[in-house]
Amino acid sequence: MDRNIVTFRLSLEDVAALRFGISPGHELAAAIRLIQTAQSRPLHWGWLREARRSVPQEAFGLLSLLIAPQGYFPDFLTGTPGPDLTPAEELATLRATPPELASYQLRKVLRLAEGPRHAAVERMAERPSLALGRISEAWAAVWDALLAPQWPQIRRLLLADIAHRTGVMAGHGAGAMVGGLHERVFWREGEVRVRMNAWQEEVDCRGHGLLLTPSVLSSPWCSVLTEPPVQPTVFYPVLGLSPEWHRSGAASGGQALARLLGTGRAAVLSALDGPRNTSDVARLCGIAPSTAVHHLTALRDAGLLSSARRGAAVEHRRTALGDALLFTAGSAAAGERDPTLKA
Repeated sequence: MDRNIVTFRLSLEDVAALRFGISPGHELAAAIRLIQTAQSRPLHWGWLREARRSVPQEAFGLLSLLIAPQGYFPDFLTGTPGPDLTPAEELATLRATPPELASYQLRKVLRLAEGPRHAAVERMAERPSLALGRISEAWAAVWDALLAPQWPQIRRLLLADIAHRTGVMAGHGAGAMVGGLHERVFWREGEVRVRMNAWQEEVDCRGHGLLLTPSVLSSPWCSVLTEPPVQPTVFYPVLGLSPEWHRSGAASGGQALARLLGTGRAAVLSALDGPRNTSDVARLCGIAPSTAVHHLTALRDAGLLSSARRGAAVEHRRTALGDALLFTAGSAAAGERDPTLKA
């Protein structure tokens, strides 16, 4: 077995079941860890400056007992990633964790815990039902304070990444897609390998497939889930994250987008804040229907919008990739306007 490599063995059934998901719980756990290791994560310093003003200290303290700056934290804090898993669904799964499973995973935390932390986690493991209630309340408090305001943008970035990776897999195959996830992730025939800092393991996916889950707040690192009953999972950094990602909560930066796409196409993409037919787009943008069709076709060919016939009309809407482009352009413009972001 290679040193510090986690190897996922894939049968033909596993390759056929390769799929993507998102995990609000993983983003929350990464946020807890990020706040404890801020100096080594310059990509997120902007978010940290704002988040630290809102940290609910008691709830954060409880979760920090379980999520240390590095190493194992309980798998029940992150449910199985889904195609568009919501925070409410994640929290409901956490609350439904069987107490015996919670106790087992809490005792795994004890292996690297010392002093007061060891004593506190041991008390939780001895009364897992009570602990799950307190942990769930803390999860909800930290989520509401730190991640709920940013979740729409985080979700857009995650879904845009998945759209891109799916396109790579469709055009070039699973090996090319996996090999492009991160410098520490490798594809070999029948295997996906992830280079870790201090862990090695071989995991037979046994026909259940492998979940690939992008992450914003754990960037630039990779991590894995390997122990049953969890689904074998690789977490990897979302594509193209900028230091101003947290400033993209509202669409802005029309000039930045216009420089990229051209004024007409930028206006059309911005107008698609909901499903619109071609006549709607032409009216909102003040352009001829034929011009609207030209711009819509170009944006659709680029994967930034999708179109579907609804009766006699064709309805257009932004894709996740289009959302991410629009809102990331807004973050770039915010960086240009905000003097605090200058060196």
